[in-house]
Amino acid sequence: MRNTKSQFVALLCFVVVATLLLTNGFTQRIFAQKNDTDVYRSIEPIGEVLSEIMSNYVQKPDINKVVEGALTGMMNSLDRHSSYIKPEVYKELTDDTRGEFEGIGVSIRTDDNNNIVVFQPIEGSPAAKAGIHSGDYIVEVDGVSTEGMSLADVASHIKGPRGTVVRLKIFRKTEDKSEDNQLLDFDIKRDKVPLQSVSEDRMLPGNIGYLRLTDFKSNSAADMRKDIEGLLKKGMKAFVLDLRWNPGGLLTASKQVCQLFLPKRTMVTYTKGREVAGSPSDEMVLRTERNPILPTDFPMVILVSRSTASSAEIVTSAMQYYARAIIIGEKTYGKGSVQTIIPLKYPKGSALRLTTALYYTPADVTINNRGIIPDVEVPMTQKQQRALIRQMLESYSKDPNMQNHQNHGEVTGNKETPQTVEDLPLDKAVKILKEDPVFEHLIAKYHKDPSVTQVAAIAPKDGKSAKVGAKATTPDTSNEAPAEN
Repeated sequence: MRNTKSQFVALLCFVVVATLLLTNGFTQRIFAQKNDTDVYRSIEPIGEVLSEIMSNYVQKPDINKVVEGALTGMMNSLDRHSSYIKPEVYKELTDDTRGEFEGIGVSIRTDDNNNIVVFQPIEGSPAAKAGIHSGDYIVEVDGVSTEGMSLADVASHIKGPRGTVVRLKIFRKTEDKSEDNQLLDFDIKRDKVPLQSVSEDRMLPGNIGYLRLTDFKSNSAADMRKDIEGLLKKGMKAFVLDLRWNPGGLLTASKQVCQLFLPKRTMVTYTKGREVAGSPSDEMVLRTERNPILPTDFPMVILVSRSTASSAEIVTSAMQYYARAIIIGEKTYGKGSVQTIIPLKYPKGSALRLTTALYYTPADVTINNRGIIPDVEVPMTQKQQRALIRQMLESYSKDPNMQNHQNHGEVTGNKETPQTVEDLPLDKAVKILKEDPVFEHLIAKYHKDPSVTQVAAIAPKDGKSAKVGAKATTPDTSNEAPAEN
């Protein structure tokens, strides 16, 4: 009787797993595999394992957690970038890459006594419009005390659907000691709040503009355009784009950022996936579609680090290949793969992050697991970088208005002390840009050939000869119709 029951459960689980696979759009791909790939035979152990768990585990198992664990393990077996995404994580991921979320637009932190403090209301957000100030203490959210709550719990309570209202009780210390501190109530209607990816935007000595981009969202290029226009109005003569510690983000955002600097119809990157019978490989070509905001001879440097990855590397490789910027720092991370987010029917609201293609630089190589070598190498140890980041954060932690005036050491005019960490790559960038106002002269002196800086990790799969090391002076505009500005 026991064996019969186990066989039935195993068969049932097998049918369920197979049905999930087949009804989620995989039928054609399964039948498109080679004849020697017996998919059904291969996944049969899944049903058997589920049967044993359901029958013999010491406690009654939560089948949803078991399935989630199976999905997680399945994705983790592929590569380090593929993963199963839980519903709650998928919602946050969608909000982040879209460049907005629904809430009141306030960043919070804890003080030394674990009180919840408003760090900064986002400009133009519902919180800012309601009169929430930096330094306000949040003591209640919808009548629930924040005492003992974690930062994540408070953030979760404050977030909510657009159009709904959250009530905050705020404790505000008054600057005038003759006045009493205030306990205030705010009813704030939630709305869509933009997420900013530009973390620093300033003018350095010598009219050198500096902008640090933390990631690549759908609104990153628009935010950069606005900031660069502001720097130009202030008389910017050279520009530094800081992509250090930038993990990337949206693939399309890399094209949008590149078209701020490269001519229209310039190829930024192309992707190539696995050829499967009956299913096209995941291929696309990204070209700029607008005229640049900066002239192509405008002096420019890009800063990179070992944490510069993905979309940040796409921008770096294109700007280096076309000799549009001098790359300074250390070899980049080497994430040359493309992940596609695939929503799942079950569990509802979940998704897969699946590696579907590799991207190739304009040099016709993929730098996956290889990275990009800068034109000018200025290394900093991991310890030095952590200390620099901490110094930068601390320089505006007490006053968010100083975000665009972070402490990079002497290069940003901060007083040098024995404890000061000097930003060596930024200092080198400023010195190079001050050498000669003619960018062509700087390129001739510092730019390295792509055959040295962009070394192929994998040869092109179509058998065509690669253009490794082909130094381009003009973008490839063949077979491309004119695009509207």
